[in-house]
Amino acid sequence: MRALIVCVALCALTSVHQPPPLLDQVLELGELRVVTRNAPTTYYMGADVPTGPEFDLVNGFAEELGVDLVIQPRSAVADLIPAVRSGQAHLAAAGLSITEERLQKVVFSQPYQQVEQHLVYRRGNGKPDTLADIEDAEVVVMAGSSHAETLAALTQDWPTLNWREDADTESAELLEAVASGEIPFTVADSTDFSINRQFHPELRIALDLDVANSIAWAFPTYGGRSLVERADQYLQKIRRNGELTRILDRYYGHNDDFDYVGTRAFIRHYESRLPRYREMFESAADRTSLDWTLLAAIGYQESHWRRSAVSPTGVRGIMMLTRATADYVGIQDREDPAQSIAGGAAFFGRLKERIGDTVPEPDRTWMALAAYNVGYFHLKDARQIVEMQQGDPNRWVDVRDALPLLAQRRWYQRVEHGYARGWEPVTYVENIRNYRAILKWLERQNDSPEGPAAPEDELTPSPEVVARR
Repeated sequence: MRALIVCVALCALTSVHQPPPLLDQVLELGELRVVTRNAPTTYYMGADVPTGPEFDLVNGFAEELGVDLVIQPRSAVADLIPAVRSGQAHLAAAGLSITEERLQKVVFSQPYQQVEQHLVYRRGNGKPDTLADIEDAEVVVMAGSSHAETLAALTQDWPTLNWREDADTESAELLEAVASGEIPFTVADSTDFSINRQFHPELRIALDLDVANSIAWAFPTYGGRSLVERADQYLQKIRRNGELTRILDRYYGHNDDFDYVGTRAFIRHYESRLPRYREMFESAADRTSLDWTLLAAIGYQESHWRRSAVSPTGVRGIMMLTRATADYVGIQDREDPAQSIAGGAAFFGRLKERIGDTVPEPDRTWMALAAYNVGYFHLKDARQIVEMQQGDPNRWVDVRDALPLLAQRRWYQRVEHGYARGWEPVTYVENIRNYRAILKWLERQNDSPEGPAAPEDELTPSPEVVARR
């Protein structure tokens, strides 16, 4: 009997000190505390609001829970898992790969993205065919990263592999160091490589070190699985409704096609041609409440910033306006740069108005760009096809997939305005997104003697960012 009483007492004592489930803690606190990295593939401050693929995902999760989101940026990958294990954060959302070593320390959600690990080198330095070709060189990776785990595992078969971890650099910085020739090799996730190759076209993939690497959120091992299960439910939901695809497309969708020669030419033209017209783009942007870099990217896609450009069909000028479009926006001389840029800006602004604010940004901008290229009514037909396919006509990723169908007889016969070269506006939008991203990167490089930290808006570190509900 005494033993039974002691046992009951011990159980009662243990239950008193056992913390409530982690989900209950989050709901009681009214905050979801998330640790992340300040990087273009995770979280950064845009012009006036936080942004980034991980921020968008975890902000939606906090909204689902009905709590405030508290972002806690960390400067190094190695700091993320300890922050979760110590209770400073409820989860880590930072593009973390699921690895054997990390599974011993944290619990992961279901994966929401697959990436590859690339061994990256500089164009012109000779492409290694195997790891044996780089044994005399050094591979530098982020400290505490999955890349370090991969290289450590590879040394079992390649004991002379020369590599080291750097605790003071991010992936973007290491890729820049490879591009400049400062270091010979680094390892980068396919997402990081996809973004940074726009700004460093010398970068090349030597080898794929790991394929189908799963990215997920990391949770502490204490507090049960309640919060992990809610996260899994949320990720399943946004995968089914297409929101996950939309978020990933926003940040990576325009990076698939890459042209080394075209990128180098753009950088040359940025220096030699754009200065003549920059004030005109800025003035037109002020009048239409548009971003001047977007208008400049349209102008480059249309004419490579050549005032006398003429197409075989008769469109002309920097913004390549038809005579009908020029009349529509009140432009007399299409080859006059100021008039052409003002007219193109006005026309693009009217296209956005016609599409309507029921389409959220940035999808509304991408659709307006497509309409600038293929025409508003063909865009309207493509959105109708999306509805036929039970998709969402207000999402660019759905409309993007439907536009090429306008060239297929079985589809264009079913819409009002018939055949169109529907693949062209898709490429058109992707090119403009690339040009605009490179333009912003070049602008930051000129503004800072140390160069840019990342390829999209400003990566402004903050000790803590709170998104109030």
